[in-house]
Amino acid sequence: MTAHLIVDLGFGDAGKGLLTDYLARQIETNLVVRYNGGAQAGHNVVTPEGWHHTFSQFGAASFLPQMRTFLSKYVVVHPAALLIEGDLLAQKGVFEPFSRLRISENALIITPFQQAANRIRELARGADRHGSCGVGVGETVADAEKSVRAGDLAKTDILREKLKALQEKKGAEVNAICKANAHNPAFINECALFEVSDIIDLWIEAVERVNKLGLVVADDLLGEWLRQTPNVIFEGAQGVLLDEDFGFFPHVTRSRTTTQNAAEILAEFAPKMPTQRIGVLRSYAVRHGAGPLPSEDLSLNEILAEHNMHNLWQGSPRYGCFDAMLARYALAATGGVDVLAITHMDVLLKLKEWRYVASYQDWGGIDIPADVSLDERAQFAKKLSQVAPILASCAANDNIVIKKIEELLGQKVGILSYGQSTGDVQAPDSTWL
Repeated sequence: MTAHLIVDLGFGDAGKGLLTDYLARQIETNLVVRYNGGAQAGHNVVTPEGWHHTFSQFGAASFLPQMRTFLSKYVVVHPAALLIEGDLLAQKGVFEPFSRLRISENALIITPFQQAANRIRELARGADRHGSCGVGVGETVADAEKSVRAGDLAKTDILREKLKALQEKKGAEVNAICKANAHNPAFINECALFEVSDIIDLWIEAVERVNKLGLVVADDLLGEWLRQTPNVIFEGAQGVLLDEDFGFFPHVTRSRTTTQNAAEILAEFAPKMPTQRIGVLRSYAVRHGAGPLPSEDLSLNEILAEHNMHNLWQGSPRYGCFDAMLARYALAATGGVDVLAITHMDVLLKLKEWRYVASYQDWGGIDIPADVSLDERAQFAKKLSQVAPILASCAANDNIVIKKIEELLGQKVGILSYGQSTGDVQAPDSTWL
């Protein structure tokens, strides 16, 4: 019995969904636990049978009929989007998706008012955007003491009272921004939400199905499920470089994206269960959203293709050379991993040479320290936006690149992905299984 913890060692988009589906097909398991993030996840899975889905709140192994998903208390849930996703999965032939998903009663719930406030603030930042996905996760976490919890969804009076308080609170917070942008089309619909008299009743009606389906449960059920499964997959969201404690402020998420939450869940419900930590990286750097990307290389746009493309809030994905400095920082921040998974290895076929960041100019030849204050991390964000990377290269040969990554990071590579499908994943070193 082993807990396999999947963690992204970049800014996200490394292939956590792909690895979750692959791993569920390799080991004896029936459970995926989402241990951080929320409804802004975009975990793409293409099955060997040709099915494709971008998983947001359901576990990325849900195409397999035996797999269950538990959204832990650390996940920020968007109930209306969850219902839409479950119905879409059913249309794609997924076996009884709602019967195999449960939500912790302590999970925070995104309301329309927090999502609107998130979008209004991000729009107002203009060129200084933080990189939000516009879903409302950060606003919901910031309001944690007064936010709706999943357990409140079945308590109509309490729910209505909380929603009314949030409508007033969030409306007051963004009132000045809305007045200043009263004639700006981008703001009008979001700001109008705080003036709609029946929005609370409409929202309660829209999410009532969550109660009818019996999706919200006490955390004790997770303990039962952990005792019943031979192995469990903890599916992370986003990446360590966006972590609220270790990311480079203000371009961070309001979530712990290291394996810390997963470790706390195991300490509470399965303290004796061994763990296997799988760190995921692409063979090059990627970032979808605002913030520093020291090795950014616009020429890579011509040869790379994404499932997650341009959107209003994050813009288009950005690419750069493999950054060993940031990867080592992420490893230190999450406390190390047991094995590395390198995805998008097929890109090497399109390159004459594989370039990587060995260090940064005027950096003093040292790694980025992981134990710094919020103010210091804000300064690092500015430095990383201006720093000049020192690039090195080697032949774009699989074996040479793998050995170089292992040398740069001091960590064994055990999993490789050569495409978008689970069938494109290989485990040349399967001793980690």
